[in-house]
Amino acid sequence: LAQSAYESGELNAPMLVVAPTSVIGTWQSEATRFTPELTVVAVTETQARRGVDLADAVAGAHVVVTSYTLLRLEADDYSALPWYAVLLDEAQFVKNHASKAYQAVRKLRARMKVALTGTPLENNLMDLWSLPSITAPGLFPHPQAFNEAYRKPVEAGDADALARLHRRIRPLVLRRTMAAVAAELPPKQEQVV
Repeated sequence: LAQSAYESGELNAPMLVVAPTSVIGTWQSEATRFTPELTVVAVTETQARRGVDLADAVAGAHVVVTSYTLLRLEADDYSALPWYAVLLDEAQFVKNHASKAYQAVRKLRARMKVALTGTPLENNLMDLWSLPSITAPGLFPHPQAFNEAYRKPVEAGDADALARLHRRIRPLVLRRTMAAVAAELPPKQEQVV
């Protein structure tokens, strides 16, 4: 995304990648490997440890990689900067719309926000509400309305409500099955005990 925007001259602000702390180094090395023309900066410390404010730390960067924890801790600093795009790796970190991490992501200013996750649902359909509220604001504007229109009916077994929800989110969701991702894996084996 950043590479194509760079090549077309549209990359007028850095792209922000927010990921779990454990994969920041991987994101930085892979971004550097696949986009050597771009300057990639990993933010791995708070301002107190960096010694410079965030704007200075990322000055000149095309891609900035940081963690959900640092984004949450320095939410005002991140939201004060313009971003070309925001990519959320393991986006289930922001599934709770009452969390500070979710609020920090919502405040970010960017042309687009993309959420990558293997587990968009863990507890109930409200987990699902959080992701489109970030990536497609306005699709489901109010959590209470989503709760009444979709969560309660779907969890009660309403197939029509589920079908409506599927139709509504289909243009936004790219779902890849394990067979498409890792074709070399053997078929799943189930044993009923």
